[in-house]
Amino acid sequence: MKSIFLFYVLLFFCFTTKAQQFPSYTAIKNLTYKIIPSAKKTWGYDIYNNDKLIIHQPSVPAMPGNNGFTTREVAEKVAKKIIEKIRHGENPPTISVDEMKELGVIPSNKY
Repeated sequence: MKSIFLFYVLLFFCFTTKAQQFPSYTAIKNLTYKIIPSAKKTWGYDIYNNDKLIIHQPSVPAMPGNNGFTTREVAEKVAKKIIEKIRHGENPPTISVDEMKELGVIPSNKY
């Protein structure tokens, strides 16, 4: 009986801890981004909420591998799109390959 209680306490702790990792929509105040260097002379981005790091993205999301974006400008386009999604309440914000093709950050004939 004691072990079942402990299991539920740990389970509760895990779920409440996960929920706090990404701020709720109402807690979003001042979103900013920073373009960061990544592997093999590529670029990624960090997104901050009130100067607190909430997203660290050194590689191209939704794509295989660990390489970042080819240019700073491309990384910036995706960072801005992610901030837009956060402001519209997407939690957690995601970006698809098709959306990146629409942004022109990956070639439309690839993937």
